[in-house]
Amino acid sequence: MKKVVLLIGLFLALLGFQACGPVIVSHRLADPPPPWFYPNRVETVRYVFFPEFNMYYDLTTRVYIYLDGGVWVRRNVLPTRYRSYNLSRARYERVRNYYDDNIERYHNQNSNRGRSNRSVDRRNN
Repeated sequence: MKKVVLLIGLFLALLGFQACGPVIVSHRLADPPPPWFYPNRVETVRYVFFPEFNMYYDLTTRVYIYLDGGVWVRRNVLPTRYRSYNLSRARYERVRNYYDDNIERYHNQNSNRGRSNRSVDRRNN
């Protein structure tokens, strides 16, 4: 009897520890997210943006989206020029509240994040 109670207690403890991990809400829950994406709370996001590489990752279709020769392309693997980088250590931003298939529209509207668009008068310097 003590063994049964101990096993049930151990089972419930393991379930409790499993529930402490990150939770991702996506359109394709059967596929795990890439190893570099571990949010610290429940979020619904479709895209992740890597500002250092000017590249997006679509969590729904599992493709990288980036400009190649002025054209937006979607690939299942990283571009050759970025394969030596460890995305687990790269800075990324979650693209919140955008779920459209056309990331180019979002990128064009938000490409000046953190920069000033004001012209600077340099004649007085």
